[in-house]
Amino acid sequence: MVFLNLLSREEKHYFIDLLIEVIAAGGETNETELQIIKFYKNEMGEDAQRYRKSSHSLEKLIEYFAAKPKAVKNLVFMNVVRASLFDEFYSAEEHFVIEQIQEKFGITNKKKTDIMKIVYAERDLRERAKRVIAE
Repeated sequence: MVFLNLLSREEKHYFIDLLIEVIAAGGETNETELQIIKFYKNEMGEDAQRYRKSSHSLEKLIEYFAAKPKAVKNLVFMNVVRASLFDEFYSAEEHFVIEQIQEKFGITNKKKTDIMKIVYAERDLRERAKRVIAE
């Protein structure tokens, strides 16, 4: 579940910028993280394939999305959280950036919990499918 195709072209480009900033907060970008970015670009379609990195800082990107409608903020937050869980490594820096995004987007703890349940359920389903296929 990505739903990022619902974003405008500009929002898609800024989402990629935001994702890169969140990933970079954890230190050196590794191959898995580069694959995550590529995955999201592919999911967003042609608009994202024309992506060119902006010069906006993390703070400016957060402010940009903070001014968007609630549905856009929830969608962006869900996908940032989702992307942060793709690799097996916990990054305190990424966690702090995600908390900052949650605060600036005005996402309540209840909404965060609901979003996390969705993200974990999707991850569990994906892992279960891998096991079934491998058996």
